[in-house]
Amino acid sequence: MKTCWIVTQDHKAVFEWREMPVPQPTAGEIVIRVRATALNYGELVVGGAVHGGPEKLGGNEAAGEVHAVGPGVTAFRPGDRVFGRVRGGFAEYAAAFTHQVMPMPSRLTWEQAAAIPVSFLTAYEMLYPPYGRLKAGEWLLVTGASSGAGAACIQIAKMIGAHTIGTSGSAEKLARLKAIGLDVPIATRSADFAAQVKAATGGKGADLAVNLVGGSVFAECLSCLARHGRLAVVGYLDGKLEANIDLSAVHVNRLEIFGVSNAKLTVEERAQAVSGFARDVLPAIADGRITPLIGRVFAFDELPAAKACMESSATVGKIVVRGT
Repeated sequence: MKTCWIVTQDHKAVFEWREMPVPQPTAGEIVIRVRATALNYGELVVGGAVHGGPEKLGGNEAAGEVHAVGPGVTAFRPGDRVFGRVRGGFAEYAAAFTHQVMPMPSRLTWEQAAAIPVSFLTAYEMLYPPYGRLKAGEWLLVTGASSGAGAACIQIAKMIGAHTIGTSGSAEKLARLKAIGLDVPIATRSADFAAQVKAATGGKGADLAVNLVGGSVFAECLSCLARHGRLAVVGYLDGKLEANIDLSAVHVNRLEIFGVSNAKLTVEERAQAVSGFARDVLPAIADGRITPLIGRVFAFDELPAAKACMESSATVGKIVVRGT
């Protein structure tokens, strides 16, 4: 089968096409005929994304039909339409653990389903207990809101009944985000938005802030928080992994700072996140309250162009790739 690998060359992530055998499922696994997959920025950042070595079969999520099931698998059968986190979605077939896969809602296209697993599960873990604990009526701040995870945060927050503030350097991107529920857009690429956040919240500040930008706005995000506020550390679009922290503000306001990453999750933690998402958010996707926001769709052979599109920050929402 045709596959696309992410390879580190001269400190840059590049794509390399390879022919590989179709994977065979082991106990607790299924193999999916990939109908669509999607790109994730973290997977393409050299030094943090090519986990375990200088190369990996690309693609962390996919939607498609079950091709084969491994020993002991009873929840899925060949032909079932599914989506979820996979190992090697940049291929014609991909293996996945059953605890990472969900039945695909009938209203979704392959492309829409492929846009969900990574971004929406990440957003879910940031917004729901035990971490973000976002409630109806509270204020959510999302920096770098036009990303796939940023858009997912806005959509889930709207479903919860929370108010949303988002930052982006593009007024056009903010307009698209307003169409899916963004309440207060802030057009900026700098760490200068705390005053606007406080003004929008009547001086209170955000109850939860999601930092998808990185260290350059960390201190500003901290300044935006209300008492008992929570700050989620997720992305590093700016490439800055260090930041100053006002310990006095954390101390006096009883703030919480937490990170969300899949890198060291146990099997039990991964399964718990998926089951929680299926319970709390998937019904809203199935009935139409939430529709994933897709920026662009590419053909499988256009994966290099899709990567270039992501690196140019030219879209709002997910960049999706159709299967072969």
